[in-house]
Amino acid sequence: MDSPETFEDLVRMMDRLRDPGGCPWDREQTFLTLRSYLLEECYEVVDALDRGDLPALREELGDLLFQIIFLSRLAKEGGHFTSGDVVRGIGAKMTRRHPHVFGAAKAETAEQVLRSWEQIKRQEKGTPREGAPIPSSVLSGVPRALPALLKAQRLGTKGFDWPRPEDVLDKVEEELAELRAAAGSGKRLAAREEIGDLLFTVVMLSRRLDVDPEEALEHANLKFQRRFMEIEGELRRRAIPIEEAGAQLLDELWNWFKSQGGAEG
Repeated sequence: MDSPETFEDLVRMMDRLRDPGGCPWDREQTFLTLRSYLLEECYEVVDALDRGDLPALREELGDLLFQIIFLSRLAKEGGHFTSGDVVRGIGAKMTRRHPHVFGAAKAETAEQVLRSWEQIKRQEKGTPREGAPIPSSVLSGVPRALPALLKAQRLGTKGFDWPRPEDVLDKVEEELAELRAAAGSGKRLAAREEIGDLLFTVVMLSRRLDVDPEEALEHANLKFQRRFMEIEGELRRRAIPIEEAGAQLLDELWNWFKSQGGAEG
C-alpha cells in the first residue's frame, strides 16, 4: 500500500496488520499487552518535549497516534467502538466544553475558561453513560492510574486549597514536624504516612507558587546526577574508589561542588 498520509490511511494500515494474513505479532496483541507500549510512547513524547527536540516529537506523536488506532481497532473487534467513534467523541466534547468559541458564552481569560471547563465537566459527569459508575465527588474525574505526583496536582486543582503560599508553607512545617516524630518512633508505616502527607503538601505549595512539581523534581534529579558525576570524577583524579571514599569526604566534595553551582546550588 502507499505511504499513509491521513488518519484514515493509518486505520486501513492497522486493519491490514490485524486482518487474517496480517502481522503475527500485531494479531496477538490485546488491551493488556498494549498498556505498557502506550505508557512508553507517552513518556517518549514527554521526553521529546522536555528536550525541545521537534523532529523527535513528530516521530513520537506518530507512535502515540498509532497506539490509539491500535486500541481502537481492538475495541472495534469486540463490538465496542471504532476509531471514528473516538474522533466524533472528542470533537463533540471539545465543542461542548468551549461554548465561548463554538457557542454564545463569553470567556476573556484562561482562568475563566478553566472554571467553565470544570463546571461543564461536572455537569456531564452528573449524567453518566449507561453502565458507568456514578461519581460522588468533584474528585471523581481524576484517573486512578495517574502517576502519584501528577495525581496530587490534579487533586489539588479540584479539592481543598490554601489562599496564600505562606499558609501552605506553614502546613509544610507542620508536616515536617510530624515526619520527624514518626521517624524517631521507628515505625515504618507511620513514616510512610507522614512522608506522603509532606509530599502532597509540597505539591500544593508548588501550585500556589506556579511551579510544576514534576518539572522541579526532574530538575533536581538532573542536578543531583551532574553533581554526583563531578564527585566521581574528582575521586578518580585522586585514585580513590567511591566505595572507600567515606561519608565525610563525599559530603565535603558535595558541598564544594554545590558552592560552585551558583544559582543552581
